[in-house]
Amino acid sequence: MNGATALIETLADCGVELCIANPGTSEMHLVQALDSVPQMKSVLALFEGVCTGAADGYARMTGKPAATLLHLGPGLANGIANLHNARRANSPMINIIGNHPNYHIGFDAPLTSDIDTLAKNYSSWIKSCSTNDTLAQDGADAYTATLRQTPGSAGQIATLIMGADAAWGESTGPVMPNALPQRSKIDEQTIQKLAPLLEKGGSNMLLLEHHGTDPAALALASKIASKTGCRLMTGTFPGRVDGGPGAAAVERLPYFPEQVLATLKGVENLILVGGQIPASFFAYKGVPGQLIPEGCKVSRLSHIEEDAIDALQRMAERLSAQNEPVKNFEKVEIAKPSGELDTKSIIQSVAATLPENVIVATDSGGGNAAYPYCQNSTANTWLSLTGGAIGQGGPCATGAALACPDRQVLALLGDGGAAYTNQSFWTQAREGLNVTTVVFANRSYNILNVEYARLGVTEIGDIAAGLFDIGNPEINWVDMAKGFGVPGATADTAEELSSLLEKSYETPGPFLIQANAELQR
Repeated sequence: MNGATALIETLADCGVELCIANPGTSEMHLVQALDSVPQMKSVLALFEGVCTGAADGYARMTGKPAATLLHLGPGLANGIANLHNARRANSPMINIIGNHPNYHIGFDAPLTSDIDTLAKNYSSWIKSCSTNDTLAQDGADAYTATLRQTPGSAGQIATLIMGADAAWGESTGPVMPNALPQRSKIDEQTIQKLAPLLEKGGSNMLLLEHHGTDPAALALASKIASKTGCRLMTGTFPGRVDGGPGAAAVERLPYFPEQVLATLKGVENLILVGGQIPASFFAYKGVPGQLIPEGCKVSRLSHIEEDAIDALQRMAERLSAQNEPVKNFEKVEIAKPSGELDTKSIIQSVAATLPENVIVATDSGGGNAAYPYCQNSTANTWLSLTGGAIGQGGPCATGAALACPDRQVLALLGDGGAAYTNQSFWTQAREGLNVTTVVFANRSYNILNVEYARLGVTEIGDIAAGLFDIGNPEINWVDMAKGFGVPGATADTAEELSSLLEKSYETPGPFLIQANAELQR
């Protein structure tokens, strides 16, 4: 047995069930190994950003790492934007990056690069000196690293940079999986310190992120809110939230800094559960970076790496809130809209036709804005653009569909972001995935129009307008999707959009809808 086969058998024994690959010459022994280990499903993507984004979506839905197989430094570089998003989502993932043998690196062959430096930007664990004797154990260690909670925004991505000689060299075989790491628990002093603040009532808020958005955590937070009157909010772009009728009702922080400050106005105690102090997505002249209103004190119940469910359970017991009611989203019948399409009517059409237990992946302002409107429709799981690097939505939806083939997936994409990773359509067609993609086709990087206006610019010059405009030439999304093997249709009215959405949900396989929306300035 060679090192590559020992590695793949070890990863399969650890529980890795999926490898999303775009391999090259340096990875041929790993491809051969995948051929001999059928318990690990292999999926081809045409672009590395689809590999990494799909692995992110898979991890968010399963809590387990998929492996990606990428070709040297340039292949890794192509996948980094969605690795950034996955890091911010705390998604477990194993990247296997092929590399030249050490003796070949000195020859400065065309694909030679400093892969370690690239990997340091998003990896919580890196190994680049594996041999044929250590490769299997390094794989087991990489798997363990993806399940180990890390502080701050270090994430849970392991990167194994594998020289070709380690892959083709003789190995002693696979190794046993390591013991699985567990989340640490907060100390009792934290409960004793924060419970009196909540008991006093007043204007308190629990800000829930990461492990704090688990359904069990949100339900416990809702019980505490019922007992104490505190407010509940999640961050603006949570990696995953399970919502809809019957789920704990929690608001989201808005996007722009002045909106966040207005939302938090009057909050005396902001208690962080699994996240960090709210920060402005970008810096604006004259606007604070950390968004804490005057007179607000910040405390912390749990850090990102700690067990938020246990912390909230113990707090609920301390406050005698275990039997308090959970305030849930309620079912409301949403009428189908009519007339021309704009962002509002697209959102209403989506909410009115949403299938039960749908997974929604967003990569657009309109898609994110649809979240509150859909929480009174049907049960849903929402996957947001965690790191702000557009091009996530299509790949993330692809990975979610690979993880949950029995559930409908809906991708709500802007036409700008969708153009970054349109190769995901091909993988959806090849695998027969139930992904409906709605492209908000306003033919513009519209968020930049908004940001430009925030500078106080009332008239956009020709050069600036040209840098925001993606309508010259116009992208025909239906033809593009068809070229990748995905059927589609265009909607110009709300009636057409609702009808196409319902049709797509009833038909197995992927489908694309180009929603021609009026530009919202």
